[in-house]
Amino acid sequence: MKIIDSKGRLFGKINILDLGAIAVIVLVLIGIFIVPGPSGSVAQVGTTANETIELNVLVRGLSVKNAPQFLESLKGSDVNIIVRNEPSGKLTIESLEELPNYVIASQPDGSVKALLDPRPIVAYSIDMLMLATGKGQMTKDGAVLANQKIKIGTVLELDAPTYNFRASVIGVNKRS
Repeated sequence: MKIIDSKGRLFGKINILDLGAIAVIVLVLIGIFIVPGPSGSVAQVGTTANETIELNVLVRGLSVKNAPQFLESLKGSDVNIIVRNEPSGKLTIESLEELPNYVIASQPDGSVKALLDPRPIVAYSIDMLMLATGKGQMTKDGAVLANQKIKIGTVLELDAPTYNFRASVIGVNKRS
């Protein structure tokens, strides 16, 4: 019996091209799941969200009609986050602090002072610092929430039925 017959079959049963395709698929699967090693890939890391990650988030220039009511509605609420145009889970807003709007005013002696902005339009624009928590994992490369790496400078889009705005991450910690 020949090893390869006239139709290109191995031992008359399996086509060599089919065998080559199966070998390529097996090698790809080995490359995805075994080669990354113990550190894993981002896809593997995001599957175990067992740690509480704290994010310090800065929001600047958010336009809102009734700021005190809006801030009160945010406290303790769950909000969907979108990172790099992909839905990335939920965060719980633990606390927020409204930051005052200052303007630089030059003085007659040539010095400058930071004074509260007296313009009426400032009543409709707020800056705030938020502490938000979510389930994720801390890796050596930083925090991972819903398969997205979150680092200082990452822009989050906070989305809920009544609002959608952007905020910048200024701190990432693992809650102890």
